[in-house]
Amino acid sequence: MTRMTTFSSPLLVGFEAIEKSLERVAKAPDGYPPYNIERMNIDGQEILRITLAVAGFSIDELEITTEDSQLVIAGKQVDETEREFLHRGIASRQFQKAFILADGMRVTGAELKNGMLCIDLDRPKPEKLVRKIDISQVE
Repeated sequence: MTRMTTFSSPLLVGFEAIEKSLERVAKAPDGYPPYNIERMNIDGQEILRITLAVAGFSIDELEITTEDSQLVIAGKQVDETEREFLHRGIASRQFQKAFILADGMRVTGAELKNGMLCIDLDRPKPEKLVRKIDISQVE
């Protein structure tokens, strides 16, 4: 049985990567840490801001990377074994959260303040490119 998808139209050429990205996003768990995504206008430029609640993490315990149009935020806390807890309600835990970025999106900066990690992204306006393709004649 052949599986029909949104991108299976013969008029959509080269969209296989987008289809795979959508499948990957659908399978991703969406829990810890909580996050917001906002559209903002700063100095006349529209940006997107991803804000993650990472209370208890220091800058050294957080890592932000981009690879193959994917933004990955990871956090790993070191568990201090010398402490003796009478009650432990705040666990040291690690996380990895991934966001698929559209073509042309770029990370412009990140800031950790008051337990909130803010990552700013923008999309520069693409230049309109019209190119004439020469047609060769085969005899």
